Amino acid sequence: MSSRHHIDDFMRGRIIGKIEEGRKITDVAREFDIAHSVVSRLWKSFKTTGMCSRRQGGGRVRCTTPAEDRYIVLSAKRNRRTTAQQVANQFLAASGKQISRKLLPDV
Repeated sequence: MSSRHHIDDFMRGRIIGKIEEGRKITDVAREFDIAHSVVSRLWKSFKTTGMCSRRQGGGRVRCTTPAEDRYIVLSAKRNRRTTAQQVANQFLAASGKQISRKLLPDV
């Protein structure tokens, strides 16, 4: 078996096409060198949703917009002696959003 990696949409389409041709899931899995369970799950997902693309990531939602990120960097660059805590406090006063010092860029 190959190492773990995501299957791109083109490969997913090829797998679904082979199964729709009437090929067995085990044969398709062997042909593409993918685990049987992965192909089976992909086929099951395709039958229920009608699509074979990956789901959107479930990561943490960002609390700042790109414009706010630029503002944070600009305010940090204006006074290079400002600490991360001071930049976070300035941003809190300006926008009302609290940010972690760990999330501040290394400027």
